[in-house]
Amino acid sequence: MKPLLLLILASLPLCALAKSDQERGLEIAIEADRRDTGFQDSRAAMKMILRNRQGDESIRLIRVRTLEQEDDGDKSLTTFDQPADVKGTNFLSFTHKSGPDDQWLYLPALKRVKRISSRNKSGPFMGSEFAYEDLSSQEVEKYTYRYLGDEVYEGMETYRLERIPEDKYSGYTRQEVWIDKAEYRPQKVVFYDRKNSILKTLTYSGYQQYLGKYWRASEMFMENHQTGKSTRLVWSDYEFQTGQTDRDFDRNSLKRAR
Repeated sequence: MKPLLLLILASLPLCALAKSDQERGLEIAIEADRRDTGFQDSRAAMKMILRNRQGDESIRLIRVRTLEQEDDGDKSLTTFDQPADVKGTNFLSFTHKSGPDDQWLYLPALKRVKRISSRNKSGPFMGSEFAYEDLSSQEVEKYTYRYLGDEVYEGMETYRLERIPEDKYSGYTRQEVWIDKAEYRPQKVVFYDRKNSILKTLTYSGYQQYLGKYWRASEMFMENHQTGKSTRLVWSDYEFQTGQTDRDFDRNSLKRAR
């Protein structure tokens, strides 16, 4: 019987014997998302360091609050505390698993709330190298995936994936993501612009674990290869399960957040 079984297996198409690269890529993305589900809500402090092509730096101090949604993407509220010219600026983002995200910016100098159009999500956020779309939670449903293989990155065994945004207004044709095999944490993302040229690279470092399960990077470094500019985000003072509710993330919260 063994020769007959081998003959049958040999006659089957490859897809019947192994997952396709698309199936494997989606499987890895789903597992990474599963491992970061259930934190409920969080607060953190963030230092944003902007660096221009000449090496000049400016620093912004920011607070970020996040609320996990059971049936949709996360909600987040970003508040600028320093310097004085951006103090009181608030950014509210509702990420959706499908369709365009909802995002608003409150500018205290104008005392008005500005809605960010879905067509403008590829624009820079507050002069940084992060686009508005980079600030949304990276929901699995927002991309299609392809497994590109295993690689060693910074001494870690990683999966390398390609993901293509579903949003037709995205500023990216595709992204390549390196996810470590041990904890399924993103380690590096390379962004390709609408001409399919390398635009930016985002690297994560200094991961710390919270609540015995959830990993957060202490630093995120975004380098723009086309402009020579960069933005470094330094995270601290993480708190989880602080009792935040939807009311803390409605549009009125943009004006009352302090």
